[in-house]
Amino acid sequence: MGQSGRSRHQKRARAQAQLRNLEAYAAQPHSFVFARGRAGRSVRQLSLDVRRVMEPLTATRLQVRKKNSLKDCVAVAGPLGVTHFLILSRTDRNIYLKLMRLPGGPTLTFQIRKYSLVCDVVSTLKRHRMHEQQFTHPPLLVLNSFGPHGMHVKLMATMFQNLFPSINVHKVNLNTIKRCLLVNYNPDSQELDFRHYSIKVVPVGASRGMKKLLQEKFPNMSRLQDISELLAAGAGLSDSEAEPDGEHNITQLPQAVAGRGNLRAEQSAVRLTEIGPRMTLQLVKIQEGVGEGSVLFHSFVRKSEEELRAMLAAREERLRLRMQRRELQAQNVQRKREQRAAHRCVGARGTGWGKGEVRGGAPPAAPR
Repeated sequence: MGQSGRSRHQKRARAQAQLRNLEAYAAQPHSFVFARGRAGRSVRQLSLDVRRVMEPLTATRLQVRKKNSLKDCVAVAGPLGVTHFLILSRTDRNIYLKLMRLPGGPTLTFQIRKYSLVCDVVSTLKRHRMHEQQFTHPPLLVLNSFGPHGMHVKLMATMFQNLFPSINVHKVNLNTIKRCLLVNYNPDSQELDFRHYSIKVVPVGASRGMKKLLQEKFPNMSRLQDISELLAAGAGLSDSEAEPDGEHNITQLPQAVAGRGNLRAEQSAVRLTEIGPRMTLQLVKIQEGVGEGSVLFHSFVRKSEEELRAMLAAREERLRLRMQRRELQAQNVQRKREQRAAHRCVGARGTGWGKGEVRGGAPPAAPR
C-alpha cells in the first residue's frame, strides 16, 4: 500500500507558506480602539463602531478597565505588534478622538463635531448591505482634498494612510475589497468627513428582471404566466431596486469579481451603501510623543516667534539634561563595577588563596 498523508516536501512547503503568512500579517499595521474616562454609553458604542471599521487588524475583544493607564496599554501593545491607538474620550463640552502612533508618536487630537452610530445610519436605509464576510479584510482607504494646505494636513493624510496596509494595484484581488473608508478634508471649514461604505459590484446592460434572475435569491414568479413577463416588465420588483447607474460608477473589470455576471473585461457598476459610523472631525492639536510632549501644531492657540524660540530652547535644555543624566548614570554603573571587582580581589587575598593557587588537597608543609 502507498504512503498515506502528505509527503515531506508538501509538509515543508505548507509550513513555509504558513510562516510567510504570519510574517506578512505581523508586518501589517494593527490598532487598539477604546474609550477612556467617563465617556458615556453613546461614546462607548461609537468606539465599538470605529473598532468595527478597523477590523480585522484590531483587537475586537479589547477591554480597558478604569485602573489601566495609558502606559499600561503601551506596554501591552509592544509585544503584540500594535502600531496605533484610537482613543475616544468625553469632557463636559466636547468629544475627542486621539490618533496615536506607537511607540514614539505623534499624537493627533480631533474634536468630534458630529457623529452618527451604525444603528442610526442603518435605520435610515431601506436595504442595508452588511454581513460578516465584509469584515474579513481591511477597508479600502480613500482620501479626498488632502492637497497642499499645510504640513499638518500632510501629517493627517500620512497618519490615516498608515492605519491600513498598503495595496499593490497590480496584484490586488478585487474580491478582498468589500468596504470603503472615505476621509474627506474641507479646506474652508478645516473639518474631516469620516464615512464608511459597503461595496457591491453588479453587471450593467441587463433589464431589471434579468438582474433579479442573476441574484442568488430567486424571485417569486407564482403570479406570472410566463417568464417573459419577468424579463419584459420586471414584474414584482420595487422601484428602489432600480438604482441609477452612469459614467460615475460604471467601469470595466480587470478581473472577475464574485457575483453572477461580473466577468473579466465586462462592464459593471460599483455601488456604495453607507453602513456607518459617520463622524465630522476637526483637528485640534498635534503632539510630538504618545499622549504627551511638545505641541507641534494647535488650531486655536497661535504662538509668536519668541515663544516658539523659547519652547525650542527649553526642549534643547531638557534633552541636554537628559543626556547629562544618562552619562552620569553610565559613569556610576562603571564605577560600581570597578568597586565590586576590586572588592572581590581584596577578599581573595584575605583568604590566602592567590591567583594560580589550587583549592583543595593537603595544606602546604611547614618550613623546617
